[in-house]
Amino acid sequence: MPSPETFDVVVVGAGPVGLVIALDLAAFGLRPLVLEAAAEATWTSRAICISRRSQEILDRAGVGPSFSAQALPWSRGKTFHRDALAFQLEMPREPSDRHAPFVNIQQYRTERVLLDRAEALGAAALEIRRDHAVAEVVQDISGVRLVVSSPAGSYELDAAWVVAADGGRSRVRGSLGLSLEGSSYEGRYLIADISVAAPNLPVERLVWFDPPSNPGSTVILHVQPDDMWRIDIQLGDEEDAELALQDHKLAPRIQAHLDMMGVTGGWRMVWKSVYRAHALTLANYRHGRVMFAGDAAHLVPIFGVRGLNSGFDDAHNLAWKLALVARGHADLPLLDSYTAERLRATRENLAAATKSTWFMSPPTEGFRVMRDAVLSLATDVAWAGALLNPRQSSAHVYDTSPVVAHDQVPVGVRPGAVIPNLPASIVDEGGPRAAHLHDVLARQAFTLLIFRDHIEEAKVNALLAGLPPLVSPVLVSTSSACGPHPAVIDDGGRLAAAFAAQDVPLYLVRPDEHVAARLPAADPNALCAALRLALGDSPPSGSPVAAMDADFQSVPTDLERIFEALSRGLDAGPGDDRDTLARLALLLAHELAAPDRVLALVAQATNGHRSADHS
Repeated sequence: MPSPETFDVVVVGAGPVGLVIALDLAAFGLRPLVLEAAAEATWTSRAICISRRSQEILDRAGVGPSFSAQALPWSRGKTFHRDALAFQLEMPREPSDRHAPFVNIQQYRTERVLLDRAEALGAAALEIRRDHAVAEVVQDISGVRLVVSSPAGSYELDAAWVVAADGGRSRVRGSLGLSLEGSSYEGRYLIADISVAAPNLPVERLVWFDPPSNPGSTVILHVQPDDMWRIDIQLGDEEDAELALQDHKLAPRIQAHLDMMGVTGGWRMVWKSVYRAHALTLANYRHGRVMFAGDAAHLVPIFGVRGLNSGFDDAHNLAWKLALVARGHADLPLLDSYTAERLRATRENLAAATKSTWFMSPPTEGFRVMRDAVLSLATDVAWAGALLNPRQSSAHVYDTSPVVAHDQVPVGVRPGAVIPNLPASIVDEGGPRAAHLHDVLARQAFTLLIFRDHIEEAKVNALLAGLPPLVSPVLVSTSSACGPHPAVIDDGGRLAAAFAAQDVPLYLVRPDEHVAARLPAADPNALCAALRLALGDSPPSGSPVAAMDADFQSVPTDLERIFEALSRGLDAGPGDDRDTLARLALLLAHELAAPDRVLALVAQATNGHRSADHS
């Protein structure tokens, strides 16, 4: 019997997360093998909202232009109570930004551009085997053996490392006897893609609570490429999901909502499914020589569109660390930092998504009563609408990472944060050209951003002469001089101001664009120490490195604290919840000690209640 094939890295799963990992690994010169159980690529839309941070990661994977050419950008969201606008989300967007805060694009399109990139690189860079399912995973201290089933029969292969990106029903996770832990929510949603004949609808996030078209439900709508709309409709607690998904039941619901919107064109059903929110995670994303990413590592509620976006973050965080360890440039503690950073991010995502479920799928009657109270107020009272903020996915700051040198400087780009992709004039052999800052960052190494206008020239030269391996310099200055190193012209000192270069003129940036360290002076020893820390070496004595807070707790706003407390109080209160509210109203009125103001607020609340009843 021939010996099993051997690979440095095997990636299980050829979805978007697995493909980004494979492309990132290939950029470091590794040749990963990708195993995919499905015989063909998917055609369903599934995850459709891609964040600005994910778009940056796709840029780095080499698919930015082809991806952006197909995606629909958006920066606004509207939330309605019945047919009245209750909250409008406006996400900042500057004309000079490379990417919109979000784009809509079907997941199969995202997978296609990634597959096209992999095919363009060729089998010499990475190999993808479809219809090859992992049946068993066995590992020891030296490597991993996988048993794979294929149309030609079962076979074995060996890998130094395995990355499981094989989804929520991960076979790798099951083979190792691991399980996700956390909560599942009762709320369920019918999900449908429909092709609309005459769309004429702006690209924005639209949500209706208790719409006239589907009373008592919540409806979400997103516009996708090719005149396709995604509609999510919340099911009632007692409804049979399989029955509700049948065309003769689902189509009238969709038609009723289109009628309410004034859509007169025809439409057809393209795809439909049922979704239930989960908040689950592994306790550790590294198990020996097997790492987990995306849905194989955690399941996050779709509210706030954190699922695939968090998977892209996993992929980009893990790939460079695994590549450096596989190449012998770093040791195992660097891989342990993957869990430290990404588990913390998962807990942040779950905390934000949990707050969103208070509104999208209220977990108890108390939360439903309070949700409805907020909705009835939000059409008239601006502050109430803040609770309806969907808490969209955003870039994480690894502010407790064990491989980030934390400091006390209150200005500039924080340690652990992503370098902002600001407009920049990059100087190369052809002269200055307009670009963005990420374009000049090293792909296979750390980047040292040197704001040379704030450092003595002799010290800059000494630093450049003794740069440690794995560090590539980029000189930032108001001068247009071009030397042997990549350079950025800082017109008007805008970059220096954004980075607080007067206080911290040196930034050590990781291959995933996160700040590893900031240095106040051109000290070669300090730079070497920061690099050792970023590679997972033990921090030097006295280094201000924060401990990992695995038990992350979100810090709620005052309004969120009040909302949650009232909701839980209603659930705990005896008998009719009106008794609890009546007692609370008297207590608050007494504390306020302003009778005229109390009477005015009573009138406002009563009028809102009557308006809701009449509608």
